[in-house]
Amino acid sequence: MLKRQYEGQICSIARSLEVVGDRWTLLIVRDLVLGASRFDQFLESLGIASNVLTDRLNRLVDEGIAERVRYSERPERFEYQLTPKGRELGLVLLALMQWGDRHISEEPPRVARRRSDSTPVSVRLVAADGSPVIPGDLELLPGPGRAAS
Repeated sequence: MLKRQYEGQICSIARSLEVVGDRWTLLIVRDLVLGASRFDQFLESLGIASNVLTDRLNRLVDEGIAERVRYSERPERFEYQLTPKGRELGLVLLALMQWGDRHISEEPPRVARRRSDSTPVSVRLVAADGSPVIPGDLELLPGPGRAAS
């Protein structure tokens, strides 16, 4: 993981990676998006050590990305659900998946489509008016959280 101090580095990407930047965390979020919700489901799907899983789930809850919801009182048992903040990560994961489909995988292991009519879905960059933005036409400027250089 990255250092937790950002000496002179004002960067939302670096700060976001501190929260979700390790492999296990993103794979747990992936499984949550795909419908897994219980500890044993994550263990089986990921082959992760239980102490690592506990740590990552606690971090997701602490960061407000997932929440623990009781589903049994006796014995007391919990499942995990994405919060609205966590569901927004689905778009990031979809973009990463589609990048991997284009550049890493020979054939996509999953495809994204709209549930209502089975239309394929892809992540794209669009302007506020809905028009597509090509990579060469994108610029990143200092925002309100950073003084202009």
